[in-house]
Amino acid sequence: MAQYDIADRSAIVTGGASGIGAAIAERLAAEGWRVVVSDLKRSAAEETAARIGGGACAFAADVADESQVAALVDFAVRECGRLGAMVNNAGIGEDPSPIDEMKAEHWNRIIGVNLTGAFFGTKHAARVMKAAGRGGVIVNMASVLGLVGFKAAPAYTAAKHGLIGFTKAAALELAAAGIRVVAVSPAFIRTPLIAGLEEQVMPLHPIGRQGEPREVASLVEYLVSEEAGFLTGATYLVDGGYTAQ
Repeated sequence: MAQYDIADRSAIVTGGASGIGAAIAERLAAEGWRVVVSDLKRSAAEETAARIGGGACAFAADVADESQVAALVDFAVRECGRLGAMVNNAGIGEDPSPIDEMKAEHWNRIIGVNLTGAFFGTKHAARVMKAAGRGGVIVNMASVLGLVGFKAAPAYTAAKHGLIGFTKAAALELAAAGIRVVAVSPAFIRTPLIAGLEEQVMPLHPIGRQGEPREVASLVEYLVSEEAGFLTGATYLVDGGYTAQ
């Protein structure tokens, strides 16, 4: 169990019903956090919250809709206690499309979920964290594609590059309020998002395998702990050596 006081703190995990998000929610609940599992599908969020226990709550929200994100944050504070951690994990992948044929709505949806959604989460988490006056931690789920290019995913790559830059700017602004903002950049993790692509992406990792959701979750749990109290404004890789090449 964590060696710091989290008895009155809640943590929100967006995209928390499956994959990396579910692993993070489970890890935080095991460490004593009161977790709000948020996902686009309420039934999926409820199933994950019931499975992890620990008083976890479920909430349905589209992170690309600011009103829904604001409602999610207010729900967490009302139902689960002071917001101590906001994990902006929700994201969607990209179907390959030539740039010169890409539809604007495709681009806008990828940017809206993967980048603007994290902005909304950060904005409203900061709102309630500032009001409480006791700081907090915001974790933005970026990607190795926020550090390198990938020709089949221009919108996703742009979103994740932008998210790392946004994380740095937000960390500088919110430091005075005692709010740390960090990013986590996984490579290709064994999740539903990668299903069917395992043979293509596995060789990209020098370590010789895909990552597991629990390996990302363990880093996130450390980053939201008080043991990581001097860490802010940076992105932390979980990439099996992908970016070392």
